[in-house]
Amino acid sequence: MFKRGVLKHATLALLASAGIARAQAQAPAQAPAAPAAGRKRFLVHVTTGPQDPTRAALAFLVAATALKQGHAVTLFLAGEGVRLLSAEALASVEGQGTGRLSAHLGEILAHGGRFALSGMSARARGLGEELIADRPAMFAQPEVLVRLAAEAEVVITY
Repeated sequence: MFKRGVLKHATLALLASAGIARAQAQAPAQAPAAPAAGRKRFLVHVTTGPQDPTRAALAFLVAATALKQGHAVTLFLAGEGVRLLSAEALASVEGQGTGRLSAHLGEILAHGGRFALSGMSARARGLGEELIADRPAMFAQPEVLVRLAAEAEVVITY
């Protein structure tokens, strides 16, 4: 199970060399617990960043909606999508007809959503721990995305 601000053991060594990881005890990342009967496990893969606010906010809106319906949801942010958890994006991204990114993030957090962020994408953009601090989030490598996709019953990509 994800823990707030915790990195996966296997990812820690890779990210530490890039100056992204914290030096603290780490727990392995796991997929969200199986949802209740009739509910599904969702993976929302987001590569769209703040440059397309409507699509970015829509990804978070759909994730929040699935969570409110009782589904288990993990968002995997990669490419420009890692920027969506930055303070700048949260303060400014609002989709046309899809709402404010920050409001959707609040709903995702309130309903037990989890995040995995591409450590390689974050590092390439000069982003680090500030993205996952105090959130149910971790940095992850492509292997985690593949595992989450294989375990999900529904995969949505934005």
